[in-house]
Amino acid sequence: MEVQFVDFSEQYRIIKDEIEPGLKKVFETGNFILGQEEKDFESQFAQYCDSKYAVGVNSGTDALYLALAALGIKEGDEVILPTYTFIATALCISYGGAKPVFVDIEPTTYNMDPKALRKAITPRTKAIIPVHIYGQSANMDEILAIAKEHQLKVIEDAAQAHGARFNGKRIGSLGDVSCFSFYPTKALGAFGDGGMIVTSDEKIYKNSLMLRDYGREGRYEHKIKGYNSRLDTVQAVILSAKLKRLDQWNEMRAKMAEYYQEELKGVQGITSPMAKSDRTHVYQTYAIRVKNRDKVADALKEKKIGVLIHYPIPLHLQEAYKELGHKRGDFPVSEQVSSEILSLPMFPHITKEQIRYVCNSLKALV
Repeated sequence: MEVQFVDFSEQYRIIKDEIEPGLKKVFETGNFILGQEEKDFESQFAQYCDSKYAVGVNSGTDALYLALAALGIKEGDEVILPTYTFIATALCISYGGAKPVFVDIEPTTYNMDPKALRKAITPRTKAIIPVHIYGQSANMDEILAIAKEHQLKVIEDAAQAHGARFNGKRIGSLGDVSCFSFYPTKALGAFGDGGMIVTSDEKIYKNSLMLRDYGREGRYEHKIKGYNSRLDTVQAVILSAKLKRLDQWNEMRAKMAEYYQEELKGVQGITSPMAKSDRTHVYQTYAIRVKNRDKVADALKEKKIGVLIHYPIPLHLQEAYKELGHKRGDFPVSEQVSSEILSLPMFPHITKEQIRYVCNSLKALV
């Protein structure tokens, strides 16, 4: 048997008949950039996130970068983020000349540790970026309380958590601004790159609109120095069709995650993901921890099981950030997790038979 890490074929079959007329209309009208379908999708996604506004951009990375710019984060400012995340979370800070300040994670959720966050705040700190890693929210009650105490802005990196909730509230409605990626492997994935800035703050919204489109209000009236970062209308058609099914597909992921848990329950040497009771987990990634991870991963690949490692090197140990002067041992939880983490196949239409094959193969290796 072969089990892909992500299989898009069933998703495409389901939405094919719906997106073809929409794509045909875009091709015929030629409204490829910021067409009506794109504006409609922005409204739909803002409503889905229980927020007022959404601004489509060309990637999740740009969503983060432009959100920071819209907040006025500048050179010399500090922004706190977990060291255990994809590098885009840090790069968006660096692009504007600000300094990323890394903190460690919780050993159970792999999200930002609020205690570590509090210790990292300095007079230069201007913002916090909690990352809802793998599809489960960070501890937003504590993070927002700390932010309020120190008058800091909160940017949710929600690239992996489309549809997740914290204390009943949608991810995307908790911070000052939230940033989503529509990279194809995401729970809500485009047929290419795409991203979204979501906020209920009108000032952030208007700044983001200008920043994504050359800093202009009218066609040739440029208020600020902006960028070229817009969500294509073609992608909006696809994403709109998928958004209607996102909650259903997330429920399917959750059920398959339960089946993984049953199959791996009590197996020594495997740590399964833990879902906190005050939040939902949409299982963008089903990540276990296992000793001898690299050998296990190679052996599973030999059995035609698609596995990935998210993320083998925490950001403080990346050569790209060597100027910050961090060393091994600075963030021990992140370092241990990064050496053991292994992402197993997960997508809405994965079958129990496929999961059994993955788990039986895994159990034979630990």
